Amino acid sequence: MNFSFLSPVSDDVLAHNELLSEQALGKKIKIHSAQNGIPDLDGVELVIIGVKENRNDVNYMGEELNFGTIRTALYSLFPGNWHTNIADLGDIPSGATVEDSYYAVKTIISVLLEKKIIPIIIGGSQDLTYPNYRAYDTMAPMVNIVNVDSNFDLGDASVEMKNNSFLGKIILEKPYNLFNYSAIGYQTYFNSQEEIDLMEKLYFEAYRLGEVTSHINMVEPVMRDAHIVTMDLKSIRAAEVGAKQKFSPNGFSGKEICAISRYAGISNKVSSFGIYEFKSTTELDATPMLISQIIWYFIEGVNCRINDDDFTDEKSYQKFNVLIEDDELIFYKSIKTGRWWIEIPFLPDVNNKLKKHTLLPCMHEDYVEASQGKIPERWYKAYKKNSF
Repeated sequence: MNFSFLSPVSDDVLAHNELLSEQALGKKIKIHSAQNGIPDLDGVELVIIGVKENRNDVNYMGEELNFGTIRTALYSLFPGNWHTNIADLGDIPSGATVEDSYYAVKTIISVLLEKKIIPIIIGGSQDLTYPNYRAYDTMAPMVNIVNVDSNFDLGDASVEMKNNSFLGKIILEKPYNLFNYSAIGYQTYFNSQEEIDLMEKLYFEAYRLGEVTSHINMVEPVMRDAHIVTMDLKSIRAAEVGAKQKFSPNGFSGKEICAISRYAGISNKVSSFGIYEFKSTTELDATPMLISQIIWYFIEGVNCRINDDDFTDEKSYQKFNVLIEDDELIFYKSIKTGRWWIEIPFLPDVNNKLKKHTLLPCMHEDYVEASQGKIPERWYKAYKKNSF
C-alpha cells in the first residue's frame, strides 16, 4: 500500500497521549508516529485521516490547518463497549496544487475501501467530498451521498470548483456515478430558489433544519441508504462551537449532530464519513471537543451495526402489500430490528440504475401513511430516478 502521502501524528499529541489513562481511546488505537511509522492495518476496521487542504475555501486567507487539538480531545475520551479496531494514519499534507491533494485523498480512500476499512476524514474544506466520491469510481456502480449542511453546495459547475460548488461538479462530470443526493438540515435563506427548484427537478432529497430537529429519527432511513456522509461544521449553531467556527445562530445542537453521526455509523452501507470546514485553533475549546464527540458517536454507531437487510430468508422479515389507486406498494419489516424498507419496482425496458438496489429504507410512518392512501415522497423520487 502506498501511504507515502501521509505525515505522522505530531509528537506533542503523542506526548499528551502518554499521560492519559490506560483506558482512554488514545491508548486503544494504532497511531502513525514518526518513530514507529504507519501501523499495520490487518484487522483494522476504522481509520482516522486528517486532510490539510482548504485552498478551495471561498474564504481562504492562507491559514494552515492543524488537527492536534481534535486528536488531543478524541484520544482523551473513553471508548464504549466496542469490538472494532481503530487506527489513526495521521494527515495528508496540502499538496503542491489542490489537484495533488485530491489525488492523494482519492488514492488513499480507494485503498481503504478495497480493504473494507471505513475512513473517517477530518478536513479541510468540504470540496474534499469530491475526491472522496471519485474514490468509488471502480468500487460501486451507483453512489448515494448524504450532506449534513446548511447549504446544498450546488454552485456553478462551469467555473472552478470551490467548497460551495462541489456538488455541481459531481453531478456533471463523467463517470456519472451519483444516484442520490440528500441534504440534511438545509436552511432556506442560505440557498437560492433556483437551487431549491433544481434539487426538486433532479429528484434529490432535501430536509429543512426545523423538519429534522422536530423529528430527528427521520435521518435514520436516509443514512441507511448512504455510501458517503459529508458533514459541514457550518450546519452547527454558533452557540455550540468556538469563536473561530461561529457561522449562524441557527443550526444543529451538539446533541443533535451527534445523534445524526450515530445514525450514519449504524448504517450498513456508509463506508466513508467526513467532517469538514474546521478552522484551526490553538485552544482546546468547544469545537475540537465537539468534533471528537461526533467521531465517537460515529464509531459507536459502527459498533452497533446489525445485518438485517438480507431478505432471502422469509423467516427474517414480514412483508406488507398496500394498494394505492393503481400502484401496489410492497413493504418489508425486519423481525430482528424492526426497521422498514419499501420496494422500488424494476422497470426492464429502462436503462435501469437500480438493478441491485430495489429496496429503499423507510420508516414505519411511511407504511402507515401508505395505508391511508398517501404515496411516500422518498419512494416517489426514487421511482422517478429509476425511470430516467
